[in-house]
Amino acid sequence: MTEYNIYSDTYTKHLQRLKNVLASDKAYEQAIGGNFLAVGQLELGLLRQQGLKPGQMVIDVGCGSGRLAAPLAGIPGIRYLGIDVVEDLLDYARKICNRNDWQFVKVNSLSIPASDQVADFVVFFSVLTHLRHEDSYKYLAEASRVLKPGGFIIISFLEFRISSHWYVFQGMLNNPDPHKHIDQFIDRDAIHAWTQHLGLTVDAIYDGDKPHIPLLQTIIWDDGRSQTDLGNLGQSVAILRKPLQVNQNL
Repeated sequence: MTEYNIYSDTYTKHLQRLKNVLASDKAYEQAIGGNFLAVGQLELGLLRQQGLKPGQMVIDVGCGSGRLAAPLAGIPGIRYLGIDVVEDLLDYARKICNRNDWQFVKVNSLSIPASDQVADFVVFFSVLTHLRHEDSYKYLAEASRVLKPGGFIIISFLEFRISSHWYVFQGMLNNPDPHKHIDQFIDRDAIHAWTQHLGLTVDAIYDGDKPHIPLLQTIIWDDGRSQTDLGNLGQSVAILRKPLQVNQNL
């Protein structure tokens, strides 16, 4: 069984367990980590911070059940491709977005089903956190291929320098399941090395535990916490950009 099949199988079983104990909508929201509404608004805020506007194309890698897609659907003219390994999650995202002009596509490899230089944004929210480093690099190369010059890649990631991320590593230590999906930590040096070799630039890196996302409305988390004016995802965030002219010597 390939790593992609293992990941798809693990998440499909996880979703089914949630559906057995929760109402349908809650199961789909919890399947990708919970805080569906809050995190979706924060992710949209990151795109707005980088100048998202109607008519642009967003590719959402690991779109899941539509956490980003749902708030994004309210912006007229946005073009969108969401990809994931679990068809059931994609079906739910299609339903809640109700955008017949959008694409939700199941994938089984580290590829993005899009032509060269079509996207203004390629986003990886809680995706590289579950991949080996070499696969993250391959996916970023794919993102660079489909990205327009001047476009942005946004990634969220875990790192040991942020003390609040330690509980994720502790959870891996305490999980005896040999088929569990990995929770991968990424050092900032790796991000800088990957972008250098791919001809990309790092515009910004934000600590996951510090508010940095401008908010248009108060965000309420599932535990009752609220964020106003500025928010943060919890995971750290890197903003990568494809130069208007790529260095052909790389």
